[in-house]
Amino acid sequence: MKTFLIDSVFFGAGISLIAYEIGLLAKRKFRMAIFNPLLIAIFCVIGILMVLKIDYKDYDKGAQYLSYLLTPATVCLAIPLYEQLTLLRKNLKAVAAGILSGVLSSLVSVFVLAKLFSLSHEMYVTMLPKSITTAIGMGISEELGGIATITVAVIVITGVLGNIFSDIICKCFKITQPVAKGLAIGTSAHAMGTAKAMELGPVEGAMSSLAIAVAGLLTVIGASVFAGWM
Repeated sequence: MKTFLIDSVFFGAGISLIAYEIGLLAKRKFRMAIFNPLLIAIFCVIGILMVLKIDYKDYDKGAQYLSYLLTPATVCLAIPLYEQLTLLRKNLKAVAAGILSGVLSSLVSVFVLAKLFSLSHEMYVTMLPKSITTAIGMGISEELGGIATITVAVIVITGVLGNIFSDIICKCFKITQPVAKGLAIGTSAHAMGTAKAMELGPVEGAMSSLAIAVAGLLTVIGASVFAGWM
């Protein structure tokens, strides 16, 4: 049975999709932020691999096909932005300032924490792209000499936490303006945060979609600069 699963091209993709569907069912039933579908899917997949004693590399043979969808899925986020172009033009300066400050906050926080915990240069540059989409973050990490697999894990954790806590944080700090909420979520929690932003409203979703792309480009430039500081 184990050999059959490992040799199957669809094993990795299949259990990933089933695990995510379990996460969606749990989210619909309990309606609590902590029941994040992706977080539940991660634990389900880890549990299955541990119980069946299947190596991650064997799982990834099939799961990698899902990764190919990351880039087109990110590009599709431009659709809600197109629908809010008028609003974007009216708030262009505020949008630019918001995304820039978000990117700088992310890079500075990684730099400060890396210094505080005496991280190596390799681990430091691995963490720098934590708040941008995986498709861009992996490339930055590899180019700067980081460990791409750890970068992916950090990006996923950042996105999941952003998806779970973004709305709570906005309420705590009384951030009610849709544009501000969308930019904050997209800049700090990339596509996973954007999924939450779209739940909050069309404006939040559109601004979050914009933040993903712009923050990614700014991080490419900023990470190269910050990488030389340590």
